[in-house]
Amino acid sequence: MTTIESHRILIVDDESSIRDMLRMTLEYEGFTVDEAENGRAGLDRMSATLPDAVILDVKMSGLDGIETLELMRSDYPEVPVILLTGHGTIETAVEATRKGAFDFLSKPPDREKILITLRNAIMQTALLRENRRMRVEIQGPDDMVGSTSAIRSLRETIARVAPTEAYVLVTGENGTGKELVARALHRGSARAAQEMVEVNCAAIPQELIESELFGHEKGSFTGASALRIGKFEQADGGTLFLDEIGDMSLSAQAKVLRVLEEGTFERVGGSGRIAVDVRVIAATNKDLSVEIVEGRFREDLFHRLNVIPIRVPPLRDRREDIPPLVHFFLAETCRKNKLPPRGIDATAIERLKELHWPGNVRELRNTVERLAIMAADTITVDDVSRNVFGPARESRTDLPMDVSFEQFKDLTENMFLQRQLEKYDWNVSRTADELGMQRSHLYKKINKYGLERKEGG
Repeated sequence: MTTIESHRILIVDDESSIRDMLRMTLEYEGFTVDEAENGRAGLDRMSATLPDAVILDVKMSGLDGIETLELMRSDYPEVPVILLTGHGTIETAVEATRKGAFDFLSKPPDREKILITLRNAIMQTALLRENRRMRVEIQGPDDMVGSTSAIRSLRETIARVAPTEAYVLVTGENGTGKELVARALHRGSARAAQEMVEVNCAAIPQELIESELFGHEKGSFTGASALRIGKFEQADGGTLFLDEIGDMSLSAQAKVLRVLEEGTFERVGGSGRIAVDVRVIAATNKDLSVEIVEGRFREDLFHRLNVIPIRVPPLRDRREDIPPLVHFFLAETCRKNKLPPRGIDATAIERLKELHWPGNVRELRNTVERLAIMAADTITVDDVSRNVFGPARESRTDLPMDVSFEQFKDLTENMFLQRQLEKYDWNVSRTADELGMQRSHLYKKINKYGLERKEGG
């Protein structure tokens, strides 16, 4: 349980008598107290000390309490702010709550009410931080590992774009870390106190995508037994991450475009329009310019989303990041699986750097986890040879040169089809569509070369 002792509270009020009274009350209860006599000084103190909660007066000269609240919530979204006023109105309370105030109290503040409100505020902050810690343990931290020029440039772009409200289109191959970029953009935004709502457009049947995004009214279609709140509504005030947006149906694309242009939508089967304030980050592994030409993606939606394009480089373009990634994933795997610490020797690292990694960072992560579990102690190059299989092993230098031209063509076609099938998780219909082949023709090739899903793929 969270205790109040040692927690730091910042009091911002232009009345010294109020500050003195609050200080004596809080210090008696074990709090550490900082003071500021106006909004600007309060922001400076907040930057210097990062309090656990703020008690803020509404009526002050210069920056008033509402303006100060907005700046505090923008820069420090996790820190709860409790507003005080001697002239409270319903309108002021509603505006304060809308702008992120934790609570709204009248002057002179009641001692017990202040203490209860502070305890609740501090408990909420503790829960937010604990949830973040648990997400790090389950999903891994949001930091991007690496120091190559490609990853440094990516970090710089994220730092510049995150605080803005601009829509972002993240592109890159499967497994490069597009979701990681989206989370970093959300975490660096003024919306970070809200959850980032995620939608994998490729994983939702096309007949359900509109209900998933916009919700539906009870009885709007067969099976709609209750009202459903869609992802846009869930993300109101926060960020909506539309992953694999290149797989979204044209009808859903049209409705998404309208929401982005008007800020309103209708639930499926509904008649009233619902207003939302959502920042959209979209991602795809497809070349949307090709999809536009082929008539599978709306050009107007592309231009609306592509305000800030961010390309995530494939792992083969930043091979020098493989050693730190391996060490990072190794430590993470041992912690997650409660294994004793594992080392890895230099020759094993060099071998991993030589591999192709068509599945990019995701494939490397899975491979390191397998090596950590299967190796006896320090991971050696022999462990890599025994336990790394599938697409990663198929380095571009593995093709033999002492064969006939026809044999060479068969070998390269074999390797290419194996990689494409792995890329689309052995969905033969989708792979055929992406390659522009008839499905029956792809099945014949699979039988000809004896292709099969690799273990761990």
